[in-house]
Amino acid sequence: MSSLKTLVFFATPPHDCSYIDGNEATTMFVDPRAQVDKRLYSQLTALGFRRSGSHYYRPHCESCNACIPVRLDVREFEMNRSQRRVWKKNSDVRFRLAPARFRETYYQLYAKYIEQRHSDGDMYPPSREQFTSFLVEGANQSEFLEMWLDDTLIGLAVVDSLDDGLSAIYTLFDPAEDERGLGTLAILWQAKEALRRDTPYLYLGYWIRECRKMNYKARFKPLEAFIGGRWQQLIATSGHSVATE
Repeated sequence: MSSLKTLVFFATPPHDCSYIDGNEATTMFVDPRAQVDKRLYSQLTALGFRRSGSHYYRPHCESCNACIPVRLDVREFEMNRSQRRVWKKNSDVRFRLAPARFRETYYQLYAKYIEQRHSDGDMYPPSREQFTSFLVEGANQSEFLEMWLDDTLIGLAVVDSLDDGLSAIYTLFDPAEDERGLGTLAILWQAKEALRRDTPYLYLGYWIRECRKMNYKARFKPLEAFIGGRWQQLIATSGHSVATE
């Protein structure tokens, strides 16, 4: 089994940034031949890495550090007014954890989500192969959080289990249910589940101040950011979030 000391890393050539127009990005990947168990995955996540399919990666841009890894301290988390409304509005939603695998029901929801919400992104057009490589492959520590309304699957979230909490990998939902705030609902459920498992953190991936699509993460508090090689709390200042010592 691999360890932090034996891992080999590779960096991609510079490419167009997916989040900030006009910027170039470089990504660091763990050698795909490495054997990554739960312990090593937890260590990588605590160092700012994320999982996409069977790949573990971290931004490694030469002139930009806009992508900031963030996590929620679920022991101190309290819903704000807006989040409480989302939770109450969705009292009719039923949750179920299921093995991370391909099912046609999952794929049809995924395809509808990508086609209607991300037709301008690099995951369009969707395919079954893409779904599998992105959400199923490499999912050794994963489960799918199903969100049901009566007998209809309306949302799906990929949840990874770590030694110190959970990692929210990806959430998709039926665009027709957009007003329910299912993305927020999935995070709220995962925060409750991490606390139920007696673990302290829910990792939320990267927060980018300049990216409007990432702004929702700063609404979950207390939020911690991995900056300068250590985790430190973020605070809200004039509508933004900044790191504090």
